[in-house]
Amino acid sequence: MGYYTYTKDPIGCFTEKEHGNNFEYSLNEDTDDFTLSIVENYPHKVWIGNTVNDSGWRYARVLKTVAYIIVDEDNDGPVLERWFLKKNTEYVV
Repeated sequence: MGYYTYTKDPIGCFTEKEHGNNFEYSLNEDTDDFTLSIVENYPHKVWIGNTVNDSGWRYARVLKTVAYIIVDEDNDGPVLERWFLKKNTEYVV
């Protein structure tokens, strides 16, 4: 996965450390009842290139050196992955 060319309103990009892939991210501005609870803890959307059966993004919390990405959901709630970041650049708007 890497840059997703259809990123909507990107606010930054990062390079994840393990594989060196680049990702852009935007604010999570969803307002439906389901996502309002997610927005509090995962205020970003990380845009990914896998869109075969997917939306093209994942809910996330992007910090300076780490990103927490919701990759799935099970009976206990969201399934998270922690990605360590090599570089995180916020875009100047």
